[in-house]
Amino acid sequence: GSSGSSGTISQRPYRDRVIHLLALKAYKKPELLARLQKDGVNQKDKNSLGAILQQVANLNSKDLSYTLKDYVFKELQRDWPGYSEIDRRSLESVLSRKLN
Repeated sequence: GSSGSSGTISQRPYRDRVIHLLALKAYKKPELLARLQKDGVNQKDKNSLGAILQQVANLNSKDLSYTLKDYVFKELQRDWPGYSEIDRRSLESVLSRKLN
């Protein structure tokens, strides 16, 4: 078993990284940025976060947090390298609610 090292995750498409974070819980934009930067992010990607969020997420106007749009759940990879074992389990439960 190879542990999902955060080295590989920065090579992944930025949009994929964003949706796999939002799949697990609602994030506010600053939290999301901080989380993405922890794994490494380049300047170009950082500037595109707003555009990605408009495509893939709904903004909750009450607390300004973003949640993933329903259609995006079909794109999620269960073996995403950034997920821990716990993350994978919570994704499973989210997906079974969303897709059934």
